[in-house]
Amino acid sequence: MLIKLLRTYLGPYRQSIVLLVFLQLLQTCASLYLPSLNADIIDNGVVTGDTGYILQFGALMIAVSVIQIVCNIGAVYYGARTASALGRDVRASVFGRVQSFSAREVGRFGAPSLITRTTNDVQQVQMLVLMAFTLMVSAPIMCVGGVIMALGQDVPLSAVLLAVLPVLGVTVGLIVRRMRPLFRTMQERLDTVNRVLREQITGNRVIRAFIRDDYEERRFRSANTELTDIALSTGRLMALMFPTVMTVVSVSSVAVVWFGAHRIDSGGMEIGALTAFLAYLMQIVMSVMMATFMFIMIPRAEVCAERIQEVLETDSSVVPPTAPVTKLPAHGHLEIRGAEFRYPGAEEPVLRSVDLVARPGETTAIIGSTGSGKSTLLGLVPRLFDATDGEVLVDGTDVRTLDPVLLARTVSLVPQKPYLFSGTVATNLRYGNPDATDEELWHALEVAQAKDFVEGLEHGLDAPIAQGGTNVSGGQRQRLAIARTLVRKPEIYLFDDSFSALDYATDAALRAALSHETAGATVVIVAQRVSTIRDADRILVLDEGRLVGTGSHRELMDGNETYREIVLSQLTEAEAA
Repeated sequence: MLIKLLRTYLGPYRQSIVLLVFLQLLQTCASLYLPSLNADIIDNGVVTGDTGYILQFGALMIAVSVIQIVCNIGAVYYGARTASALGRDVRASVFGRVQSFSAREVGRFGAPSLITRTTNDVQQVQMLVLMAFTLMVSAPIMCVGGVIMALGQDVPLSAVLLAVLPVLGVTVGLIVRRMRPLFRTMQERLDTVNRVLREQITGNRVIRAFIRDDYEERRFRSANTELTDIALSTGRLMALMFPTVMTVVSVSSVAVVWFGAHRIDSGGMEIGALTAFLAYLMQIVMSVMMATFMFIMIPRAEVCAERIQEVLETDSSVVPPTAPVTKLPAHGHLEIRGAEFRYPGAEEPVLRSVDLVARPGETTAIIGSTGSGKSTLLGLVPRLFDATDGEVLVDGTDVRTLDPVLLARTVSLVPQKPYLFSGTVATNLRYGNPDATDEELWHALEVAQAKDFVEGLEHGLDAPIAQGGTNVSGGQRQRLAIARTLVRKPEIYLFDDSFSALDYATDAALRAALSHETAGATVVIVAQRVSTIRDADRILVLDEGRLVGTGSHRELMDGNETYREIVLSQLTEAEAA
């Protein structure tokens, strides 16, 4: 998965990568040339006392060092630039894919996991690429070149390398093999910490209301401890690797000095050659250590790449049409025929053969007990998810064939739990229509019964709104969400229990104002409160996903027992009549 991901997203940067590899090759060749120059200076200059030779080759060493530094700076620059571009592109792709997901896919992964995959997982892959460009490219060149140059200094002494390199390779391989499953567990436990922390931050009021601070603290401590334990296990393996490598390096250095001294004593080797051989040994070992550092990062990056690819390769259950319909008569006629919706793997469908007709200028209401499928039915219209059977038609056209932009412009949904974005009142209202004027915003607020409280804010339309709208009450959030939809002016309004947080007086005033504002539009209201929907032109009664009644309030009171039970649970017989 890692190779597949890198091949896909590094393709556009081939030229930068080729230049980077060329610079790394030059700087590595310069590094390999320096010990040989140093050996020549010792053998031909220091030993013989030739100052001119020392100065001449010393100047050459300085020039080679400058080339090495310049190439290294260039390689690091292009490496960092390419790695950052990779991270940007992968994050954009993951974000784009998540944006295309329906509620089903988002629920499958979970918001905390999707956030972790978009941020931390991408960062791990980006760091691997950066380290690869700055270390891994030069490491094999340095290792192979060091071996060749060491053989050029003294072939018999190079036998030490035959013992050192296999030991290093086997040691590193065994440790890395054990680290990979630990890194996968680490990322999963990081998801858990994010989920618990997100729940505790967003549910802070509930936690304090029920005095569950100690319980939530224990829950977070448990998740945090599990992540810490797996991180410690991984850290122990990482800590074991470097002492092991350094032990091999130290033993091999002692062996080189020991056998080299005998070679010098027998006249088979010069002092400068031994110095150069030690330098090449250190370069070889350093290249192995650089590769070791990369091998530490590769398992975690592989796990992260798998998690990223899992998101990128998941197709949304809401598929955009290949030949979308881009125009509608703009009447706002809504019809649902035999709609069924079943979650993957579920034994029973949430909806069963539900029919609905909502016409322009009429208000259609949907009522039913909790879990009867009201919100699911409403979600089929804007394609939050698609019906597994049946049709959803807008102006006689199946919504699955409509252009998504046209569908969003025609249908507007106010969810049961409205979400406000960080910004101001104005920026949230203009989410429905970026070109709306201040007069249009104030008009929408007036209809939504939100004008008074917005005028009471210090900066009016420019008053700040916190993320999620946490600095306003639930009723104020609902009214602002309704105003946002009114600014959009769609042909079909869908209100999913959007009046539940309002008091009866505000609810009545809002519905009265809405009736004038949406006189020519199609309005569908889902509600639990009977007073909200009793005056609707048509009321649909759902029970366990089935349509068990359709008619006006009076008709259903006379002939539908399910509706009658719901009404009498809230109103007296006289009030219901």
